Amino acid sequence: MSVESALLLIDKAPGWTSHDVIAYVRGVLKIKKAGHSGTLDPMASGLLILLLGKATKSQSEYLGLPKKYSAEVTLGTETDTWDAEGKTEFSLPVPEITEEILSKTLKELTGTIKHPIPFYSAKKVNGQAMYKMARMGENISREAEVTIYGWDNVALDGNKIHFDVSCSSGTYIRSLAYMLGRRLGTCGHLSKLRRTAIGGFDVKDATPVEAVKKMTAEDILKCVKTL
Repeated sequence: MSVESALLLIDKAPGWTSHDVIAYVRGVLKIKKAGHSGTLDPMASGLLILLLGKATKSQSEYLGLPKKYSAEVTLGTETDTWDAEGKTEFSLPVPEITEEILSKTLKELTGTIKHPIPFYSAKKVNGQAMYKMARMGENISREAEVTIYGWDNVALDGNKIHFDVSCSSGTYIRSLAYMLGRRLGTCGHLSKLRRTAIGGFDVKDATPVEAVKKMTAEDILKCVKTL
């Protein structure tokens, strides 16, 4: 069985980069063309759609699909990357936050909004990734217009906020964590992230990447969705 044009739904584990997953599957299947539906940061887990063979020609369509995430924000500490992998830049006291205050803040961050793009991101400015410019000491400020469709399962737990969020392609959940911290009168960073859906594709239908590591090429091919 060969791969002409197919999708492979992977449940990425923390510690893997999106490139790691592609490189591994491409090596086992011995195929030249493979892409994905949108990068997941190494600390994140969840759905990654691999595009195999001729399916890579439709990459822009999959990149543009809306996303769903389950996340945790830790208030009181801000890092240079706005997530748990970065270095702590400063800490601030966390004021008393009621459910009413949090609900009001989330409403302000619903719909079409502008959010800052993290300095440490793969977004390119003048052909160069922002994370490379940041490492050279260049402080590049950029914003992106995104759409936040809704927040669900919101819960306060001490200095942590848990939530599920549905959003448009191009949304940085790290940026939402940063904005939440600032708007709640303190600071914050993204401490956990899991992508649960991309368009109509759900992580429940994905194969864990650690399971893929134990599979033969034939076993992996049984998991692909032929287009």
